[in-house]
Amino acid sequence: MKKIISLLVAAVLLFSLTACGNGTPAGDQEGTSAEAGSTSQDAPAGELEKITFALDWTPNTNHTGLYVAKALGYFEDAGLDVDIVFVEGDSSAQLCAAGTAEFAVEAQDTMAAALTGDEPLGITAVAAILQHNTSGIISRKGEGLDHPGGLVGKTYSTWDSPIELAMLRSLVEQDGGDFDEVNLIPNVITDEPGALANHETDAIWVFYGWGCINAEIQGFDFDYFFFKDLDPVFDYYTPVIIGNNEYMSEHPQTTRAFLAAVKKGYEYAAQNPAQAAEILIESDNTGSLKGSEELVRRSQEWISAQYIDDAESWGVIDPNRWNAFYDWLYENNLIETELPHGTGFTNEYLQ
Repeated sequence: MKKIISLLVAAVLLFSLTACGNGTPAGDQEGTSAEAGSTSQDAPAGELEKITFALDWTPNTNHTGLYVAKALGYFEDAGLDVDIVFVEGDSSAQLCAAGTAEFAVEAQDTMAAALTGDEPLGITAVAAILQHNTSGIISRKGEGLDHPGGLVGKTYSTWDSPIELAMLRSLVEQDGGDFDEVNLIPNVITDEPGALANHETDAIWVFYGWGCINAEIQGFDFDYFFFKDLDPVFDYYTPVIIGNNEYMSEHPQTTRAFLAAVKKGYEYAAQNPAQAAEILIESDNTGSLKGSEELVRRSQEWISAQYIDDAESWGVIDPNRWNAFYDWLYENNLIETELPHGTGFTNEYLQ
């Protein structure tokens, strides 16, 4: 979960990256359009087509639907043999753009830099894992940091990402505060409730479904505010599933079959959080969830309601919300190139 947030740092580096993939997703108001008439080079009849899916971090409840689809045979029913991998130290966007993985987990904010520049990465978001941005700021309860202006004169642990800091500056100033009076220190935290309890910092950016649920389990009293509740432009999509543009263009039917199976997995997790949590725990081959079973179960109970939420169905990306966030990035000089509306996402492959 922390890597989802820490990938904000990758946005700084990606400004100078050359492309690892092919082509720029061309888009319109409804999102990038794929070549629906392309010839698929799928596996021969009777054989399962192999697909590699790259996680953005070790298995967590953002990923549950993928493991459900694999464990319950949804991928196999779709004619697919899906290998879910986590490669530590590598950006999932770069792996996907390079074709090392056909699909991966990313986030709209960290995708932004990858889509700009002279040679953008050849990736497109094809589904929203969560319908709304569940990130925000956690702090010790009752110390006045339950709103952005409360950060003034306090210590915030930062990854020193331009997007991260610009968002906080905007929210603090909207709340009447001076962001220059916030004390910024490097974020090297691995246990957010522990760091707050020990007064190592006053405020940390976390995702509610992991960081705040962990605080509840530890019995730590906290205040929290969601970014999306304070400014709708910050209700961007995080996390999302991305695909390699070239692969999807050449395999449109396989892409649809893959996403249909993933959708079925997340629908199951939305309706059966307890069973889905056990599937995730049993499917983890990294060992990272060992000892965190209660956190997985409690997180799953909360996050299952976030997969679909108020959307018409799982995975759908609202063009207006997607475009608004990229407009804001450009207006605040956080990306070098203005992205035409529809750049970087498509709903075309969802069934």
